[in-house]
Amino acid sequence: MSLRKSKLDLLVRVRYSNPLPAPPCPPKLLDIPTNPLRYAQPAFINAITNDTPLPMIIDAECGMPLDLGRWECLWEEDGDDTTLNPDPDNLPSLDPKDRFLLSDPSASAAPYTNGPTTSGTVTPVPAHVPWLRKTEYLSREGVQRTSTHESKQVLQPIDVSHEAQLHTIEAGFAACTSLDLTTLSHPNKTGVTAVESYDVLPDADIWANAYDLFRFSERPGERPGDTEDPRLDCAILRPMESDGDHFLAYFLTKEDADALEFKEERLAPRGGEENKSTAFHFIRDYETVKIEQEVPNEFLLVLDNGDTGERGPGAYYKNIERKMTLKKKRMNQSDTYADKWQVVHISHVPMSSEEIDERNDALSEVVDPLYLFSRDAEGEVDADGEVDVGGIEMGAEGGDGGIMAEIF
Repeated sequence: MSLRKSKLDLLVRVRYSNPLPAPPCPPKLLDIPTNPLRYAQPAFINAITNDTPLPMIIDAECGMPLDLGRWECLWEEDGDDTTLNPDPDNLPSLDPKDRFLLSDPSASAAPYTNGPTTSGTVTPVPAHVPWLRKTEYLSREGVQRTSTHESKQVLQPIDVSHEAQLHTIEAGFAACTSLDLTTLSHPNKTGVTAVESYDVLPDADIWANAYDLFRFSERPGERPGDTEDPRLDCAILRPMESDGDHFLAYFLTKEDADALEFKEERLAPRGGEENKSTAFHFIRDYETVKIEQEVPNEFLLVLDNGDTGERGPGAYYKNIERKMTLKKKRMNQSDTYADKWQVVHISHVPMSSEEIDERNDALSEVVDPLYLFSRDAEGEVDADGEVDVGGIEMGAEGGDGGIMAEIF
């Protein structure tokens, strides 16, 4: 019968050692000539003395005898008990050596030292440390306790009147216009100061587009990692389905020239006519590992010095809709695809009227000063993301569930 090992054992097992020393004498059955005087030497029992623990005998007074015969009031009925119960209004003088006994140990963060203390700073230690506590937790609590103690300040009342708010807003604009860049230093690199400032503005050129951030577990494509591949920034991801599983098909061009030509047409498309189609070939399938629907702290940032003259200098940003982590999908011969494509032909075509209206509607968020008022007039969005337009409730996302609706 096998014994199952429990995981609740203590970290340090109790091990009992044998206090009996090794026999210092040879066996009696062997006749070994020796000097009998060696058994009478005091050093003979040194090994036994060192290995034998001495019992500590402590009396009822714990080693601190107290002579109760010095107080007569304990033995006589009418004795004077002023020495034991002094007058609170007339306390006797305390010996300087005993003053530390009246202090509260928990009120001080400094460790207790038995003896005279030297001047200087001491490292605070956390109080009430439980047994078997990890050291990183102890250091973290010490830092938090120190920062909390230092951050205790009296909060001043804040004026929230209309005039005070206007004054605060105007002071913010004045601080931006009269800001001295030499006073701004890098938070981590000493000696590094700001040399130029930009206005942070929404990027109206790309605001109508939705951007997702894809992270691959390894470099996509069939080329090695040390080889430059200009095709990666114009790849195609197509949602696929097989036996209820949803994944993404990855497509690339065959040659670098096709990718460069496709990117040139994307930057400067021909107006009013259809451009040349570009063939994208299937590389492999990728499955999603993690999907972050909300990315509040990451943006696409473009620093524009205003050299083109189309817009002024500034830092133009666009938010990221979603973040996804992809990994390679295992090839399974038994998978049945609904519609698997080996080649995808992509070309730029003029936008339809519906697409133009949809783009202008998304762009009005940053170019129309009355955008919020117009949205309140058309319909109200509740906390669940449903828009009530003309008495009909419709979801903000729409469509069916699954990864197809979550990604595209």
